[in-house]
Amino acid sequence: MKLRRLDGTALEKIWGTPDTEPWYPRGAGKIGEVWFSAPEEPRLLVKFLFTSQKLSVQVHPPDSASSGQTVPGKTEMWHVLRAAPDARVALGFERPLDRAEARAAAVSGEIEGLLRWYPAHSGDTFFVPAGTVHAIGAGLALCEIQQHSDVTYRLYDYGRPRELHLDAALAVADLGCHPGACPPVKLGPGLLLLAECPYFRTESIAVGVDSAYAGGPKAELLICLEADGHVDRQTFAPGQVWVVPPRADMFRIRLHDGARWLRASVP
Repeated sequence: MKLRRLDGTALEKIWGTPDTEPWYPRGAGKIGEVWFSAPEEPRLLVKFLFTSQKLSVQVHPPDSASSGQTVPGKTEMWHVLRAAPDARVALGFERPLDRAEARAAAVSGEIEGLLRWYPAHSGDTFFVPAGTVHAIGAGLALCEIQQHSDVTYRLYDYGRPRELHLDAALAVADLGCHPGACPPVKLGPGLLLLAECPYFRTESIAVGVDSAYAGGPKAELLICLEADGHVDRQTFAPGQVWVVPPRADMFRIRLHDGARWLRASVP
């Protein structure tokens, strides 16, 4: 079976930016997200995010049951591609809060100051379990890998005229602390484990000028972050996402210079 490139969907956001290069051509609109969704396995959602303003303070729910079926929640990870010198992300709180305090802080706007803000640098990875109260700051380009769900509950939105979801958010929020960036684990030459959980496993792969690649027992996503060239005799470029079918025949990746990919799969 052959590799297949997924089509991306670009979405304008009030916090987006036209500065999406080198992953996508610079445009006139404020692009905030570019989505890639495979209709088959692995059922993951990949997004490239570009920020010029802070995103809302928000939380995503965990898995839930409805009519005897599991409704996916949203556990995710962020891999930082580019960061302004003062770029930050917020994950969890400086100290644990109770729900009454969290509600009052969300209403007053003080919740932003109670969050734990971490500096974000190119190459950092942050794992964000469902239930983590979080926010993404300005000046960032991220690759986000997540469960195939996009349910978001906003707690605070800096006065922007968008709906808040305080009851739903506080019902699922973990009001404790978060450990911050997760250090990569070296698996071999050019291969790093960035994040692993029951929903996805993500590795960083440094690819040489001419490399052979064979599919594993399960379908995988290959996400191109840097460089361009040819994969399985098809042209690739940064910002593309490819599906590698289970047990795909060996193929070659050829490029002009070293490249870096993310490989994502469902354990």
